[in-house]
Amino acid sequence: MNLRDKDSLMTTETAPQKMEFKTELKQLLDLIIHSLYTKKEIFLRELISNAADAIDKLRFEALKDPQLLAGDSDFKIRLIADEKANTLTISDNGIGMSREAIVSNLGTIARSGTREFLRSLQQADAQERPELIGQFGVGFYSSYMVADRVTVISRPAGAGGDEAVKWESDGQGEFSVEPTEKPTRGTDVILHLREDAKEFLGEWRIRETIKRYSDFIAHPIILVGEKEKAETLNSREAIWLRPKNEVKPEEYNQFFKQLSRDSEDPLKTIHLAAEGATEFRALLFIPSHRGVDWMAGPEKKSSIDLYVRRVLITHECEELAPPYMRFVKGVVDSADLPLNVSRETLQHNPLLAKIRSNLVNRILKTLEETKSGEYETYLKFYKEFGQYLKEGVGQDWSNRERLADLLLLESTKTEAGKFTTLADYIGHMSSDQNEIFYLVGENRAMLENSPYVESFKAKGQEVLLLTDPVDEYLVASLGKYKDKNLKAVDRVDAAAESDTLKEQQKQFGKLLETLKGKLDQVKDIRLTDRLKESAACLVADEGAMGAHMERLLQRMGRGEEIPNSKRILELNPDHAAVQTLRTIAEKNGSDPRIEAFGRLLYDQAVIAEGSKIMDPAGFAKRVNELIAAQK
Repeated sequence: MNLRDKDSLMTTETAPQKMEFKTELKQLLDLIIHSLYTKKEIFLRELISNAADAIDKLRFEALKDPQLLAGDSDFKIRLIADEKANTLTISDNGIGMSREAIVSNLGTIARSGTREFLRSLQQADAQERPELIGQFGVGFYSSYMVADRVTVISRPAGAGGDEAVKWESDGQGEFSVEPTEKPTRGTDVILHLREDAKEFLGEWRIRETIKRYSDFIAHPIILVGEKEKAETLNSREAIWLRPKNEVKPEEYNQFFKQLSRDSEDPLKTIHLAAEGATEFRALLFIPSHRGVDWMAGPEKKSSIDLYVRRVLITHECEELAPPYMRFVKGVVDSADLPLNVSRETLQHNPLLAKIRSNLVNRILKTLEETKSGEYETYLKFYKEFGQYLKEGVGQDWSNRERLADLLLLESTKTEAGKFTTLADYIGHMSSDQNEIFYLVGENRAMLENSPYVESFKAKGQEVLLLTDPVDEYLVASLGKYKDKNLKAVDRVDAAAESDTLKEQQKQFGKLLETLKGKLDQVKDIRLTDRLKESAACLVADEGAMGAHMERLLQRMGRGEEIPNSKRILELNPDHAAVQTLRTIAEKNGSDPRIEAFGRLLYDQAVIAEGSKIMDPAGFAKRVNELIAAQK
């Protein structure tokens, strides 16, 4: 409806015209206010996005009709907080609305002028088509989360632009429309704030909300303070939208510091501009060190923000990357992602899965290139974030082997603080070795001096020494690498039983039988040829929980999850202490020294595996008695 052609509506009728909304407004507004949006400050994002859309519409139309600009191409969005009037105004100098448009767009819930506008642009050149996000026509009504009354004053650009219109409603079922005065084109949305929303008159609250949700809107967002002192709140510089060859390293570094609140430059920068079937832009960073946020409670699952056409949709979006990549910080911007009606969450869509796959592949490729070409840089990364890659082995089945290739591990053949890889381990294996051996524990010193690795050292076989708490999860998840099974050396079958050992089992039969009747802490007692220097060790059945995992669960307060299973005590038949005990048993099977010395060997084995003995006083007494007997 052209306002000039409808004088009867805008000139003869000076009183506000009352009209009803064209839907069941009360019920729908209740849904919008209380269910659609999860955060109250979203209203400001929505209104600023609408203002930016109005400016983009005008710029597009002005390509065909430059007179629409009327000499004013200094586009901006102004925020005016009036504490005395208790109002917050969001003002733009965009395309504006006529009376017909304002009734149509604001008087019909879920009718979007933006959607209609986009439909009219189906045939327009894609390079000239503005990117607009107001697709559902409900964002405006988020105003009622903070306002008990909303006034809209708008004046359209171009023909009929000399007449302005005022729309007003308390959101209770009716709205009024009347002619008004406005000196320039554009739209002012005036929110009459409720008592519980006065925080949004505060400069800090406004500034923080703009910074979070609308920092990269292309048009300046101006906060108008006292005496019309204006300040631009948004940076506007979405550097991820610029070509890589136009962005300087210092600009990347500055953006990373702004995004992450980190004081150091990132270790690696990944700038993506994907085109074709899956179009998106991404700017990702691998930090040089872990932040302190992981110490402040449950660790977040993502550090990547999702934008749609410069507007923040989801902070720390978990759908963009798997949890093990939560160390990666950055932004992803896509114009094609379908959002739900509140624009706070994504609808399930194959495009999102493609973006995720693309990002994961590029991050892994960057790490692979760094490992092969900049080892010292990769080493720095791995010491900070290696545990995340280990998590990924169990989380990301499709990239399991790529992640395994990125692991750096210590072993019995590396110096302390030096690393090998699984690929190198296999390259060093002898032709008769078919398994990758490992031992998990608290620290390298304990592991490399453990009884469990003695026979492997003697044979020249390498044993991986795993000291990260997540390593138990790693080996359970990985299982095998390049068709080589991973084998724990503290399990029963880590060393095969030789013919010699079978014969010795018979020779030590009386001792073993006597000890089995005395030591009820163990499942079984047997001889082993895995030990070269130590007298005894404890081993778990294949597939049973190891001592290190038991200790981890106990420290986590999850002792109830430890199965009620006993380990096997293995004795070294070539050790002098075991041979002496055999002699005592053969002379007198009821000699009390058999039980006392047997318990000493058991306690030694408990200490050697890194666990605590249950009766330290008894252990001390037996040791003291042994010393006293040497007079």
